[in-house]
This record gives sequence, C-alpha cells and structure tokens, in this order.
Amino acid sequence: MKAPDIKVTPPGPKAREIVERDRAFIATTTKTAPIVAQRAQGSLVWDVDGNVLIDFATGISVLNIGASHPKVVQAVTEQAKLFTHFAGTDYYYEIQTRLAEKLGKITPGKHKKKVFFTNSGAESNEAALKIAKYNLKKQMFLAFLRAFHGRTQGALALTASKAKHRAGFFPTMPGVVHVPYAYCFRCPYKMTYPACDLYCANIIEDLYTKTIAPPADLAGIVLEPVQGEGGYIVPPPGWIKRISEIAKRAGAWLIADEVQSGFGRTGKWWGVDHDAVVPEVMTLAKAMGSGLPIGAAVFPAEMDFKEYGIHSNTYGGNPVAAAASLATIEVIESERLVERSERLGKHLAKRLDELKDKVSFVGDRRGLGLMQATEFVTDRKSNKPDPKIRDAITEDAYKHGLILLPCGDSTLRYIPALNVPEDILDAGIDVLAECFKRAAK
Repeated sequence: MKAPDIKVTPPGPKAREIVERDRAFIATTTKTAPIVAQRAQGSLVWDVDGNVLIDFATGISVLNIGASHPKVVQAVTEQAKLFTHFAGTDYYYEIQTRLAEKLGKITPGKHKKKVFFTNSGAESNEAALKIAKYNLKKQMFLAFLRAFHGRTQGALALTASKAKHRAGFFPTMPGVVHVPYAYCFRCPYKMTYPACDLYCANIIEDLYTKTIAPPADLAGIVLEPVQGEGGYIVPPPGWIKRISEIAKRAGAWLIADEVQSGFGRTGKWWGVDHDAVVPEVMTLAKAMGSGLPIGAAVFPAEMDFKEYGIHSNTYGGNPVAAAASLATIEVIESERLVERSERLGKHLAKRLDELKDKVSFVGDRRGLGLMQATEFVTDRKSNKPDPKIRDAITEDAYKHGLILLPCGDSTLRYIPALNVPEDILDAGIDVLAECFKRAAK
C-alpha cells in the first residue's frame, strides 16, 4: 500500500465538519491537529476523507505495537464475550491476577511486588503518592522542573512542564519541591557533561535535602527516566542511578514515572533499565493496554495497605483492558520488540542527525530507542527556542501525510510503533525531510 497517500489536503471537507461539531460539544483539551481518524491499522491511519497518513505519534506513545494489533483485538473480543466489568477492587477474576503477576516479573527487581491498577498515568501517580505517604509517614516529595506527571490535583503538584497546566489551580497538593532536571542541552547551571560530575544530581543532596527538603519529611523523589511533555529530555548516563542513591540515603523512595517511557519505548523494557536502577515504585499506563485505558502502580509487596478501603477505585484492572494488556506484553515479548526498538531507534537517530546537519534551525537531536526528538532553535549560536518553526513543520507534516506531536518549548517527538515496518519508518522520515527543506527556504 502506498503511504502516505494524500487525496485531499487535511483537513478535508468531512474532517472540517467533524472538527466543528467536536468544538461545539467537547470540552477544550489539548488538540494538536485537525486529523480525523476513520480507522487505523499498524502504523497507518485512514482519515474520513480517504487520506492515508503515517503515524509517528502513536496516540502519545500508547500504540507501541501499532493500532489494532490482531492479538489485542482477539483478546479484547474474547474477554468482552465473557464479561466486560466485575469491579476487580471489590471482587475477583483471574485475568487481572495474571496481569499483576506478569507485571511483577517484567518490572525491575527480584523482590515480591504488588500492583494497584488504575485507568491512567495521572491516577497511577496519585496512587504512588498515597502508597509512599502511607508507608513512610512522610509528606514531602521532590520533583523536577519540566516534569509532567498528570493534571489531577496531586499529580499536578508534581507537574512543572508548562505554566498553563498550573495557572489558576492553586493550591495543589502541598509539600512538593522542584529542582532542575538533567537537561544537558540547556544546563541551568551552565556546565558541561561529564566534567560537571552530575552536579544537577549532587546539588539535591548537597543543598536541597539540607534546606527545604529535609530527609525527615521527604517521602520520595519522583522522576521520568526521559522527560516526556517537557521536551523528551534524556538525562546523561549515571544520573538516574545517582538520584536513586540520594533518595536511599535520605530514607526516601525513588518513584519512576514510566508512563511514556515504558514497555520497550526506549530500547529497553523500562527507561530506568538504562542505569540498571530498581525504583521503589513504578507508575505505568499509556502503552500498557494498546489503547484501552489501564495503568498501574507497582510497588514492594510488604508496602501494601494493611486494611481494606484505604485506597481503591471502580474500573482499575478492568477485565477487557487487562486482556488487552496481557496481549500487548505477549506481542512485545514474542516479536522481540524491545530489541527492535533499540535497533530501529539507532536508524531513526542517524537519519534525524543527517537532517540536522542540513539545516540551521535544529539545535539538538536526542532520544533513546524509538523515543526520539529534535529541538528547534532560531540559530545554533544563541540556541533560542523557536516554537514557530516547530509548529509550522508539524502542520506541514500532517498535510503531507505524517502525524507528529510537539512537546517542550520547541521540540518535536518521533514515537512510531516498535513494530513499524522499516519502509514505512523511512517513508515518514522522507516526509519530514521535505518539510525541513520547505521550512529552510
């Protein structure tokens, strides 16, 4: 099949009509582009006007095994025929137990684990906060500037990627201190790795835990192994390990938000695997259910709640979503997609570097596996962020059949499915290359 295949420049007439109805009836959220999907399969999306687009957004890193994978469709169908809901927090059914067992095996650490099932990444992070507070009897958390952990009031207290997320919603949960992340391209301390000796980590212990985040009150350090919404920022080797050591010395937990970086996205099962770190709590969602809403907080079994009712929900571990999740994990394992993510990620990075060398408006190319990004600048001398050219390329790309997502101040992320056919991957990069050429004129 030819892809991309643009018959009418998006948004076509049918798409425009649906977009207008959407605006009339659906709350304003985070719309990025007027792409109106009719169906999707693998790495391709057909819109309502008959266009075929290549998907480099995967529903915000949700479709790690592509859209409507046959094994997921089969698993969902079979479970839906049995029952679609039975309140797994109040009653019992085997499929959520099987999924919890599986998550315990594939997440870092050989210790016995338990799982609290959720419906989203934000809810997973809310659960992590409560689990840490309940066990450690401490109330403070340290998080990072440019972090994104969700928009509910507890998760929002951790989030610090854009002012608009927080403006007008104070007070959020009290007790969160933010420090700079390891953003080497724009080091807030004006240092250079590795000569810096991970100063941005060391200062947490040397200054913050001795002033405004005392160990006696610090329950956890919460981080994304790769910052997502904040700009696909990849910390240097050893940084996460150093943060983990600091947390342990403070008697605090390391809480790793793997909502966007998990399930093979970075070329390893989990982002923390790049530093061989075992967090006390891992929060999951997005790719966990291949599009069905499911998430989880995975934590040491001995840290479980000691009585019923302290924490719960209605839909967590939904049987249909659990079936989708088990099928997703099976596909990742059987098709060796973690290894494929690493291999294709190197190819994608190479081609993105080649594009960077041909233009002056790309300041940085960064990423791990198939979690790659380019940051756009006005020029490489000042490295001033240029969101205008980023947004223009995003629009130009979908008009020519490539679906992209922005992040950070001026960054584009490239997150194709881990099983994207190589010719489709290259075809998408070819579209991007033409967009770069037009932007450079």
